[in-house]
This record gives sequence, structure tokens and C-alpha cells, in this order.
Amino acid sequence: TTSFLQIPMWQLRNNVVELVGDAMVNGRSLSPQQTIQSGDSITTGPASSLVFVIGNAAFQVRQNSRFVVERGNTLNIVRVLRLLTGGIASVWGKGTARKIITPKLTAGIPSAGVYTEVFEKQNFRRYFCSCYGVVDFSAGNSKLVSRADYHQSFWSGPKDKVDALSMPAKAINHTDKELENLARLID
Repeated sequence: TTSFLQIPMWQLRNNVVELVGDAMVNGRSLSPQQTIQSGDSITTGPASSLVFVIGNAAFQVRQNSRFVVERGNTLNIVRVLRLLTGGIASVWGKGTARKIITPKLTAGIPSAGVYTEVFEKQNFRRYFCSCYGVVDFSAGNSKLVSRADYHQSFWSGPKDKVDALSMPAKAINHTDKELENLARLID
């Protein structure tokens, strides 16, 4: 199998860099030759992973994830990543204000590398790691600005509880290598 790092982005015919297992886009099976655009709704199956790029943002999606990449000013700009369940590592190049929205946790991202996970089996508990860059968090009445050089992680409580960001949390379910690989995809 060819690693997604071995294929220069300019040689790809589409923006799906790697697909392992099953994924659905807008309710239809995703093929590696297909293109994902902003505005699409995506679901990954068990034992699946997906790496793709839209504009200057790159995403590595874990198994059993459900999310929407909401459109910015054009098809090549992701304005909002709306994560319902599952986990996504993402690297965002410089650009206009973008957000990651989960149930009751919002992160504003001008330019950063982040990992976000929503644990459906834990009553939608949220985890967020600002791996590097500046991220503005809000959860309920709590607000926090993270200026991270290296993994500043937070938990946010279950969906039915009063939400607050708590710190510290350990870096979980993602690696430096994954973020470095994503960053290479968008230079």
C-alpha cells in the first residue's frame, strides 16, 4: 500500500488522499477517485479512516465519525467543520476565521493543528487538543484562548451537563506524525 506521504498533492486527481474501509458522502459510498467538497456530509464506518484536503485545510478522520464540512465563500474553503461523533485530526492554513463545532463546544481557528473527538458512548463528551496555533474555545459560559506550541488539551462535559472546559488533559488518540503529515499536504 502507498502511504499518503509518498504522493505529492499536485499529482492527485482529487482531494481524497487515503481511504481505508468504508466512508459515505451525502449518503453514498465514497470511492478513492471521488472528490469531497465543502457542503458535504461524511460518515466513516468501523475500522475505517479517511484523509482528504479541501483548500488549505487537511483532515484525517477516524472510524465511526459523522461530520459536515460547511462551505465558506467557495467550494475550496471550509468555513465550519461540524463534528457530530468520532474523531478528526486537522491542520488549517492561514485564512479567514473558521470553526470546529461539536455538541456544546465551539473552537475558532485562524490557523492551527488540532484534534477533536466526540465520544458518543460517553454521552457525547468532547475532547479537544490545540496541538499548535491559536484557538478560541467556548463551551456554555466558559471561554478560553489557547496559544499552544505543543498539545494543550481540554475536556468538555457530557451533552446533558453544564458545560465547562477543564484542563489539563493528556494528548490522546493522535500523534505528532499525523499532524506533520497533514501539514505537508497543505505546505
